[in-house]
Amino acid sequence: MTPDELAARLRQGDPTTILDVRNRDEFDQWHIDGSAVAATQIPAIRFTQAEVLGTVSDLAAQFRERPEPVVTVCAEGRASDHIADLLTDAGVVAENLEFGMEGWARVYRATSIDHSDATVIQYDRPSSGCLGYMVVSGSEAVVIDPLRAFADRYVDDAKDYGATIVAALDTHVHADHVSGVRAVADRTGATVILPAGATDRGLSFDARLVEDGASIAVGATELRAVHAPGHTSEMTAYRLGDLLFVGDSLFLESVARPDLEEGDTGAPAAARRLYETVIDGDTAFDRDAAFDGDVRIAPGHYSDPMSADADGAFVDTLEHIRTRLDAFSMTIDEFVEFVLADMPPQPTNYERIIATNLGIEQLDDAEAFEVELGPNNCAATKSSA
Repeated sequence: MTPDELAARLRQGDPTTILDVRNRDEFDQWHIDGSAVAATQIPAIRFTQAEVLGTVSDLAAQFRERPEPVVTVCAEGRASDHIADLLTDAGVVAENLEFGMEGWARVYRATSIDHSDATVIQYDRPSSGCLGYMVVSGSEAVVIDPLRAFADRYVDDAKDYGATIVAALDTHVHADHVSGVRAVADRTGATVILPAGATDRGLSFDARLVEDGASIAVGATELRAVHAPGHTSEMTAYRLGDLLFVGDSLFLESVARPDLEEGDTGAPAAARRLYETVIDGDTAFDRDAAFDGDVRIAPGHYSDPMSADADGAFVDTLEHIRTRLDAFSMTIDEFVEFVLADMPPQPTNYERIIATNLGIEQLDDAEAFEVELGPNNCAATKSSA
């Protein structure tokens, strides 16, 4: 089974059995998950031993009543390929995930978001739940929160739309993936755009720095910057008509975690800023008259592929999110306590990723891909509903 085929199954909600044959610590750190996934971890060595002892059928028995096929997974798709053969010989329908978790991390899906003023593409990396965007108007395009690993993809897709990328922008200094803004600029000559507050965090390369209310032109339309601190101090959303690209300030299932900039010490104050940005009655999302309940939120991450809309995009109205998430009914003290109480582990290698995205540390393409493997863990909780 190719990684793209598996991604399509999970997006459709097809019941899927995953047999992960990596070691337990690797599985616990990062594995394929979802509402339709039944994941089991059995290390490859147990199948090797069972093959020697002639007891593979005993291991296979637990999968005979589960949804088929059983998809076997390892790091690169080699050990799991042999185990898929062993299961098949034992009477279990099994398929190997081609290229394993490395191949899974290279899946990048594109979905169109309906918009009256421009063509909007949402990019989805299911291995981490990362979302990026491209806005095309006429012969110009802008990419939002691009990933370095897919820089060529944005350039090629813009060409398919008859456009040239004129700007590559980040909503904030990311902690879960290596930014692609400079890689896209290197390929296209596009302007790199970052929130002005990135300088206070140690930005060490040249970029156009935008303040609250700044305009970024793209063809016949524009993006409007909206300072939205909380997840980070410089977090900036971008408005395109009724669509708001909010980065990591708000998700469809939860709100952002506040500890990736100043750690546990600064997290309570950051959580209060997040409340003022997202929850309070006079938030950054409400100060503009256009930000009423009908504004559509386009987040920077998701945690469950089943939260996509009928078209496959991860977008929802602000009003619907406010109605659905308990966080919006909390006082500021309740909100801070809630956000700080149940945060997942910090993203893998997040300090190196931040340093790289500030230009302080240099990584080649292979190193950049390796350090960001794993879940994003940018939300405060799996779900605040």
